[in-house]
Amino acid sequence: MAAKPSRWYFSLRSPYSWLAHHDLLAHYPDVADRVEWIPFWEPDERTQAILDDDGVRLPIVDMSRAKNFYILQDARRLAEARGLSVTWPVDRDPNWEIAHLGYLVAEAAGRGREYAALVYRARWLESRDITDRATIAEIATELGLDAARVAGAADDPEIRRQGADTLIRSYKDGLFGVPFFLHGRDKYFGVDRLRAWVAKVRGEAPEAGVELDWLAGADRSEPVRAGADIGPAGGCG
Repeated sequence: MAAKPSRWYFSLRSPYSWLAHHDLLAHYPDVADRVEWIPFWEPDERTQAILDDDGVRLPIVDMSRAKNFYILQDARRLAEARGLSVTWPVDRDPNWEIAHLGYLVAEAAGRGREYAALVYRARWLESRDITDRATIAEIATELGLDAARVAGAADDPEIRRQGADTLIRSYKDGLFGVPFFLHGRDKYFGVDRLRAWVAKVRGEAPEAGVELDWLAGADRSEPVRAGADIGPAGGCG
């Protein structure tokens, strides 16, 4: 059996995934080109019904208010350490299928990475609502993609099924938080594990003290939505 490709799971709504995305492209573009990019998101009721039929329950549990406020502070600190000025968006009853199923359409057209970069920019640097179809349509247009197809991906039963299969894959891979990195059987969770994963992908021995000083303490679980958590600290682990 062929070995599974090295891969990383990211969420377009996640500040820690955004920071990992920034570091991956800024410091390790060779690895970004070699690995598989797989989105993860909190499913809506329609996708959850598909997962239920397949006996899959993603590890999403309630998150405390204190932890939520901590993440707001922590993500801002880490962004500032990278010279990024984060603008924290306000999510009101978001449907994450809109942006993430749109990613699958963009990926199929060979523009997945560019799409992810623009969605991250819209959310974290421009404080725009990435669950608004108009936002996604504008991004698709900027990339020369079919705006209606990308922004309306959640209405397509085939793409909806593909999205459910993507989430099922995350479940089988043992994902419990994002960003989540895999190389063979080795798993790495959190933005501060990026360098260790990169070393594995490159076939290099990990450096002593592989975590960057300004990433110390960055291993934080990522909330899926307000009041929910898929990380181990206070979550499911």
